[in-house]
Amino acid sequence: MSDPSERSVMADGLVRVHLGLTACFVITASYAAASFSTPAQWVGAVTALALFTVGVASFLWGFFNAVQRSRTEEISVTQLFLLLGPATPSPVTRVMNVALSVQVITALTTTLARPNGSDGNPGSSLAVGFLVPMLGLGLNGLWAAHHGRFEPRRRAVTQPE
Repeated sequence: MSDPSERSVMADGLVRVHLGLTACFVITASYAAASFSTPAQWVGAVTALALFTVGVASFLWGFFNAVQRSRTEEISVTQLFLLLGPATPSPVTRVMNVALSVQVITALTTTLARPNGSDGNPGSSLAVGFLVPMLGLGLNGLWAAHHGRFEPRRRAVTQPE
């Protein structure tokens, strides 16, 4: 990360929070899948639910702010939640979307590693991890709503009667 724009991305607090919470999920979900003991499953499930809750709150906060900005700026859903387009610098897009991808891959991998519960019945507490990518979407939306540089809203063309 010798590029100055890369350093400024890592200095952004929201990006660091996103990376830290993603690491927390990877560690606890991996521990729960590897150990598969009752305490480990509880740690994994509670962490996943807490991160989901943070994600929902971030999503709503970001969406509310984006709606306010959309009165004067052109904001699309893909720009807001996937950070696509010119509104977001590419280093931010890359870091935030990699964290979102890691959340999806971790949820998929840990759930498929233990598809059955400890009692042998189908279903596992690790499936709660599929809620965690809401964290990535929420933090992406929050970042874009506060820091994205969107184009001004175009006036509607009215037809003469």
